[in-house]
Amino acid sequence: MKVSSNTKEIAGKQSILEQKKELDRKTLFFYGLADMPIQMAAIPVAAFIPNYYGQDLGLSIAAVGTIWLLTRLFDAVSDPLVGWLSDRTKTRWGRRKIWMVLAVPILMLSIYKLFMPSTPVTETYLLIWLVTLWTGWTMLFIPYYAWAAELSEDYNERTRITGWRAWIGMAANVISKVVPVLAIFLFDYGGTEETLLLVGLMTLILLPLTVGLTVSMVPEKNDYRPAKVALVPGLRIMMKNNPFKRLVAAFFINQLGSAISTALVVFYIRNVLAEQQNSILMLLIYYGFALIGIPFWISFSAKVSKHRTWCLALGLFGFFQMGYLFLGPGDFYYMLPITACTGFLGATFWVIPNSMKADVIDIDRLESGEDRTAWFFAVWSFTTKLALSIGPFIALSLLAFFGFQPGADSTPEGLTGLTLLFVFGPATGFWIAAIIAWNHPLDRVTQANLIKEIDQSREKGPSI
Repeated sequence: MKVSSNTKEIAGKQSILEQKKELDRKTLFFYGLADMPIQMAAIPVAAFIPNYYGQDLGLSIAAVGTIWLLTRLFDAVSDPLVGWLSDRTKTRWGRRKIWMVLAVPILMLSIYKLFMPSTPVTETYLLIWLVTLWTGWTMLFIPYYAWAAELSEDYNERTRITGWRAWIGMAANVISKVVPVLAIFLFDYGGTEETLLLVGLMTLILLPLTVGLTVSMVPEKNDYRPAKVALVPGLRIMMKNNPFKRLVAAFFINQLGSAISTALVVFYIRNVLAEQQNSILMLLIYYGFALIGIPFWISFSAKVSKHRTWCLALGLFGFFQMGYLFLGPGDFYYMLPITACTGFLGATFWVIPNSMKADVIDIDRLESGEDRTAWFFAVWSFTTKLALSIGPFIALSLLAFFGFQPGADSTPEGLTGLTLLFVFGPATGFWIAAIIAWNHPLDRVTQANLIKEIDQSREKGPSI
């Protein structure tokens, strides 16, 4: 059927108007709800599970590091497959929602087993339930985050969507820290095991509730062009997307630094600062100030640009990380102002790169004529999960190399090695990431032009 040029012009104008329309707060709220259990469990898994199994349950630190690496590599490899399948899924419930619903029981079982383990615990036990956890995580995370990019085509609105999701998820993160802190101060009930128990129970309650509300209350786009490009040709097209490659490289280094910091923070607090119970308080301060920072950085990026906002935060974060060099036993509360600053700056990590990712995917939409959002998110997730697997492995392996022994057996050399790793590992990663991202080519104007070209090409079909 031939469409008149006048009709095309009207359709193009309507599309541009639609992209500029802001989503209502109800939609943003219910979309963000599903991030609550993700964020509530994410940090305890990354920060407490290696420490709990390696220091409290008696597994060797080297074994825990190796298991973490292997399971995260499995997690990373499964991401492109789930993303590819999600893009090709077509059901009456949509192509994103069905995967999220199927992920819930898998996550609930694995969180129960990891956070409340039956003793004695072996390396095999940790391996099995980490694999199960990452499988469910991928099934929920990839379709859910891809869905955000499909809710709007507008440059600033995408930041608003990711900002709402990050703020709600961060609020849950803060709540998961407040409850254990209150338990310590009010009931003298605290420690790594107790924290995992409390957070695990909260996550198990919230997971089915929040995901259920998200999938039932938020409409899913149904006018997409299903992905039909085969896996290998599709990857070739993706590798021609230079802005995407630059963004992935920067975020990979960013996440590598974050992963090293997260894997070491509890060791640093318990062994360098000699503080045994209040690790959760430090995390509460960090994420509490991140919660404050999210709306600030959303507003700031709308006035400047996304990539320059991210680079500024990365540079300053690395600078403040240096402050941990000067702390020692009894200095836990001196740590908190530094943590507050890094938390405020770290808020950008949850908001800005994910919004930028949605923008660079528009290049592929123009080139391929298909909506392969989940696949791009999966490849992005694959590379960043490599960082999340390599980071703890590097951190824990170097701890063993320096001769670090948790607790009373720690040597001055081991404690120095721990401090240097905790400070310079993240800072170096953040500064390198800032250098890579500084000349990112997409801004508000270039992205708006991309959307116009996509609107004009929709009647022509894919160009490949």
